[in-house]
Amino acid sequence: MAFRYGEYHDGPDPLAPPYDVRAALDEMGDAILSGSTPVHALRDLLKRGLPGAQDRRGLDDMLREVRRRRRDLRERGRLDGTLEKARALLDKAIGQERAELFPDPSDDARLREAGLDALPEDTASAIQELSTYEWRSSAARQTFEELRDLLRREVLDSQFRGLRDALANPDPEAMERVRQMMADLNEMLDKDSRGQHTQADFEDFMGKYGDLFPEKPRNLEELVDILARRAAATQRMLASMTPRQREELAGLINQTLDQAGLSDEMRRLGEALYARRPDLAWNAPERLTGEEPLGMGDAVTALEELADLTQLETALRQDYPGARLDDIDESAVRRALGRSAVDDLEALKRIERELEEQGYLLRRRGKLELTPKAVRRLGETALRRVFSSLDAGRRGDHDQHDAGSAGELTGSTRPWRFGDEQPIDVVRTLVNGVRSGGVAAPGTGRSGGRVGVRLSVDDFEVAETERRTAAAVCLLVDLSYSMALRGTWAAAKQTALALQALVASKFPQDAVQIIGFSNYARVLQPDELAGLDWDMVQGTNLHHALLIAGRHLDRHPDFEPVVLVVTDGEPTAHLMRNGRSAFEWPPSHETLELTLAEVDKMTRRRATINVFMLAADDRLKEFVDEVARRNGGRVFSPSAERLGEYVVNDFLRLRRAR
Repeated sequence: MAFRYGEYHDGPDPLAPPYDVRAALDEMGDAILSGSTPVHALRDLLKRGLPGAQDRRGLDDMLREVRRRRRDLRERGRLDGTLEKARALLDKAIGQERAELFPDPSDDARLREAGLDALPEDTASAIQELSTYEWRSSAARQTFEELRDLLRREVLDSQFRGLRDALANPDPEAMERVRQMMADLNEMLDKDSRGQHTQADFEDFMGKYGDLFPEKPRNLEELVDILARRAAATQRMLASMTPRQREELAGLINQTLDQAGLSDEMRRLGEALYARRPDLAWNAPERLTGEEPLGMGDAVTALEELADLTQLETALRQDYPGARLDDIDESAVRRALGRSAVDDLEALKRIERELEEQGYLLRRRGKLELTPKAVRRLGETALRRVFSSLDAGRRGDHDQHDAGSAGELTGSTRPWRFGDEQPIDVVRTLVNGVRSGGVAAPGTGRSGGRVGVRLSVDDFEVAETERRTAAAVCLLVDLSYSMALRGTWAAAKQTALALQALVASKFPQDAVQIIGFSNYARVLQPDELAGLDWDMVQGTNLHHALLIAGRHLDRHPDFEPVVLVVTDGEPTAHLMRNGRSAFEWPPSHETLELTLAEVDKMTRRRATINVFMLAADDRLKEFVDEVARRNGGRVFSPSAERLGEYVVNDFLRLRRAR
């Protein structure tokens, strides 16, 4: 295999290290565990940029640069520079002609002066009348020709960026080439509309006129896009002027095109471009606040760039439904921010793409969701957070290690104690005997000629076993609007994820069910937890949640029942006979009665209900005290920051007690 090395010109940095997408998922996980949704977490990550990549810009950095560029462009100058310069040249030519006529006492000189006095105030109309005037002054004639050359260059440059330099020196052959180019361009567009255009036609066209298009388009679509954006910018320039300025400049444009013999071809081209790109803002006015007068070509270029930046800003904000980084036009990024910004954008796209391809994100019906793989990782992260806050003494193993030979081996051993029924670990026991000097010499004792090992009681070790009693676990999480208002919703979601991960990893034989409740209650699937958000509805329907939890316990009659409730308010809703939710504030007697009836059913199922209060409300405290009195469960009042620690630790305590 042969390799060839050369100078680096363009494209992504070939020596840049590959990006670990797991770091992006962990970054998103921090936001999700703080209460955000996957969509908002990904959007915030892309706005901030790659974690650990200091030289890479995020969308917010690009957005700030785009807004700075827009501000600079708006302050660059005024749109009426061509009108101002044309008026100045016109006044100069008239002044030079008057200077030539003044010494002449003839009636012809006076008649000419009267004609100059009667010229219209409108610049375009004055130029139109003077187009047939026989100048006496050669200097005035030269100034007027300079004016017409200026208008020709500016008008054509407003449509074709490369023509101003091509027409810098008046040349009939150059103008004829421009006329032929426009005719060939319109013919090519007509053929394309009939489905007869080929890439070879375009290449022939560029072979003839490529020097007039500095953008170097690669195909007809790119050429149309270039010309349409510039034509639309010209229309926006006219729309941004005062009515009088607009009328004067439009008149100058029409005169110039007529005199150049281009009016018909330009009209055909304008209609074709509008038909192909009606989505462009053709007549939207724009405001420039600078003091420097801009020529027509420069003004159109500024407005063209402003339109690009406005569209790019919308795409970079990514704040519309279904927004994706693929919506951002790389060519617009390159034009506005340079090649390095394209590399930064591609790096961000790679995050979004890799998260989907590696099975962490799923886009379903335009909605972004976390996959079970991602939820498991987030659950493990949540569980690590919880365990990191637990005291070392409270993090011991929660299983029972004296379960006898019927238990499951854990892989560890310990010294034998009187009454142990665990199997003896023969290897560890013999090793202990050898280490304690219990090796018998050959030919001594009963061993005869064999080497023996004397064992003492202290040498014996047994294999640890554990008995895992299965539990039916119900975690009831309040989803009501008050959870978001009090800032406790993020802690509740993180706690649910942590408990789910704990049961899945340490107690796979347990049957866990997470139940969310607001005006109604519903079972939450594991892959739904991370993207879960609070409900902006009225009602805390603990009655319905306990009904669902009761059915879960009844489906597992041989399992130990564990019921944990996380809430910040007393019940304010219940489920009626017709299945509808009834809300009332303050809580009605019926709501409290039905909810406590479900508590009594839990007590008869031998299910202890432990309640975690996230608010110090007197009504809530009175209610949970009544639950504890009827059921025998416990009441906790943790801060939001320690909720996960309390719930997980209480669950482990309950499992150790079984």
